[in-house]
Amino acid sequence: MSLNKKSVDDFNAKGRRVLVRCDFNVPLKDGVITDETRIVAALPTIKKLINDGAKVILCSHLGKVKEGPNEKESLAPVAKRLSEKLGKEVVFVADYNVTGEAATAAVNAMKEGDVVLLQNTRFRGKEETKPQDAGEAFAKELADLADDYVCDAFGSAHRAHASVAVVTKYITEKGGTNAVGYLMQKEIDFLGNAVENPVRPFVAILGGAKVADKLNVINNLLEKCDTLIIGGGMAFTFLKAKGYEIGNSLVDDEKLDYCKEMMAKADSLGKQLLLPIDTTIAAGFPDPIDAEIEVSVVDADKIPADKEGLDIGPKTAELYANAVKNAKTVVWNGPMGVFENPILAKGTIAVAKALAETDATTIIGGGDSAAACNQLGFADKMSHISTGGGASLEFLEGKELPGVYAADDK
Repeated sequence: MSLNKKSVDDFNAKGRRVLVRCDFNVPLKDGVITDETRIVAALPTIKKLINDGAKVILCSHLGKVKEGPNEKESLAPVAKRLSEKLGKEVVFVADYNVTGEAATAAVNAMKEGDVVLLQNTRFRGKEETKPQDAGEAFAKELADLADDYVCDAFGSAHRAHASVAVVTKYITEKGGTNAVGYLMQKEIDFLGNAVENPVRPFVAILGGAKVADKLNVINNLLEKCDTLIIGGGMAFTFLKAKGYEIGNSLVDDEKLDYCKEMMAKADSLGKQLLLPIDTTIAAGFPDPIDAEIEVSVVDADKIPADKEGLDIGPKTAELYANAVKNAKTVVWNGPMGVFENPILAKGTIAVAKALAETDATTIIGGGDSAAACNQLGFADKMSHISTGGGASLEFLEGKELPGVYAADDK
């Protein structure tokens, strides 16, 4: 995948209508934004275009919109917060049609440096459909509002949606530029280049519940990294594949042969594949998830038949921390245990602490590992925390992301 894409610094936006696909999929409670990280992350690109004298047209999805267009999933609260952050009015087009007459009128009235926010793109109902369906028409209507297009929504970059990828075709047809924003550029620089051109030694850490979720990631990273560390629930399928008793621990019996293949592949490539050597066990999963729970630690091959592994043990935490110490690049995706429970968060904390203390470039691949870093207070110690869970995983798989691929090459 070519990662050398045109960015907002590579074209002159003065007087141009620039459509910017942002990720404003923010959590809302009773119409109030409870976490504005994604709004803050979009500001550098928006401010750059305002300062260049562009007419800035913003669009984004919000929520799943399963019940059809509704005020609870309207982008109105985002427009209000953006206005406060930018210190200028962001004109909100409340029309559920997104690209209808109200949007056209708002864009026609724009002066240089003005900002318009369109309604939730998923209100059209065709945002996610395959291009040959009405998603194609929606993409063309979005392009009709603009001269150029900037994708700054990495969290949606793995989806070939109308407002993410299909729109670029129509911008190209009218002679416009398709570029990436600063947020997307940062993701490409860190995540993309970590996998394609890592500074070595390169250590990859994979956790989370299921092997099935990470099949292609494991396969791809084994070829790219020097050491692959496995933790979380997915480790037990590997341990069972080694012939260990894993008790009631999470396991994917259909993936045992796959795990054997990956261990053999690591050997044949001369790569280090690290698995837990001890495990924190309990009688069952905590209910509720943060409930106090009685645990003990056993060697990874000594899990009693009636117990369940819920975190890596202290010897494993030390092994993994030591593996990170001399690394130059570390990518981490997925917690080491049930980190939402303080008693079962020790393994995840140990790994986060090791990453915080290393001189390596440390990249956190979105999702639960990003949540863990934020919750446990290590976020500011990492080189980069990805804004996209699914997108970062697909990047690590080596897949072409539609939202990246669709941007013009330099």
